[in-house]
Amino acid sequence: MIGSGLAAIRLNRRQHKTARLPLTPVAQRPLSLRTGTTGSESVGFRRGNCIACLLTACLLVAACNRGQGGAQPATQSPAPPAIPQVEITTVKSQMLVATSRLPAELKAYESVDIFAKQTGFVKTIKVDRGSKVAQGQSIAEIMAPELVAQRAQASAQYESAQSQLASAQAKLAADQATYQHLSDAAKVPGVVAANDLEIAHSTAQSDAANVEALRKGAVAVQEGLRAVTQLESYLNITAPFSGQVTTRYVSPGALVGPAAGPGASTPIVRIETVNRHRLVVPVPENDIAGIPEGTAVNFTVPSLPGKSFSAPIARISHDVDPKTRTMAVELDVHDAKAELVPGTFCQVEWPIRRTYPTLFVPLAAVGGNLERTFVIRIRNNHAEWIDVKTGVTQGDQIEVFGDLNDGDQIATRGTDQLRAGTEVAPHLAGQK
Repeated sequence: MIGSGLAAIRLNRRQHKTARLPLTPVAQRPLSLRTGTTGSESVGFRRGNCIACLLTACLLVAACNRGQGGAQPATQSPAPPAIPQVEITTVKSQMLVATSRLPAELKAYESVDIFAKQTGFVKTIKVDRGSKVAQGQSIAEIMAPELVAQRAQASAQYESAQSQLASAQAKLAADQATYQHLSDAAKVPGVVAANDLEIAHSTAQSDAANVEALRKGAVAVQEGLRAVTQLESYLNITAPFSGQVTTRYVSPGALVGPAAGPGASTPIVRIETVNRHRLVVPVPENDIAGIPEGTAVNFTVPSLPGKSFSAPIARISHDVDPKTRTMAVELDVHDAKAELVPGTFCQVEWPIRRTYPTLFVPLAAVGGNLERTFVIRIRNNHAEWIDVKTGVTQGDQIEVFGDLNDGDQIATRGTDQLRAGTEVAPHLAGQK
């Protein structure tokens, strides 16, 4: 504004200079202009023009100020913030019916390494890897010459004991007969002396005691012979159950023996069942409850893509492994066609159940940050953050546990941009 006023003053000066009379020589001026009295009048005229110019500039500046002040808009109060529109849905209470894919390992129902019960050398082995065997079938023969000698010695001792027992029994019978004759004759007074009758009676009793001792000795020798014979039968290795030989460890001539003897570290073969298996599933501790024994469970194997199998829950350990926080559950798999192979890893569709209804919300309704997991409940048109713990996902719904009730209204999108306590305008999903 000051700059415009100065510009007006300069413009007025220019106009004043241009309005001056043209200059003429002093000699040509009129006498009145050359006299001293007329000079003061000219100075006064110039001063009056300057004052008029200043007054004009001040009026222009004031007019500009009034014009600019009238052009400014009037000051207005700020508009109130808009209430955010929030789409809401309701919390639902329902029974959980879901499945979880868990890894599992297929094991043979029965599997054993066959060791020799008696130390010896492998004489013959009649099976190899992949051979099918029946229960009681001969697998291998062990050669142990010292065991044959032990059996022969035990047999001779048993025969000797039997012979001695027979002699003692014959002597007992004779002495008993003698005593009986003497006893009958002693009924007639003076025929048999009392001392002879007493000697005959003592001899018969001694013979009876000797026979009993020999009988016990013979039984002991017989048991020894039976034990050696039983050990000798162990030289013939048989299959403990029907199955398939999966591994052959030795060849003829190898030294084998029981666990406490030489060759203990070398089994002969390994046998596993092929038509019955155990499917061991490590179930997380959160998914254990509500699944009773006998529940059918589906599973798949990578070697047979597109094919599904089913087996009932047969055994539950009821013991959680503290390292993995899982509990071993076994499924009893019957495989009549022998399609499944022990040792295979499977994918099990483990059923997850609750014995009581729980609360579900949409997946997008659960929000979270580094400190908490929450849903936003809308109550009295205001937002509330409710801390929750999530459970199992069921379709587009997720199980939640917290300070919620069936029918509560919550925002369909959980976000920390909608702060707790914010006033909102709720509307149901799909409505405006």
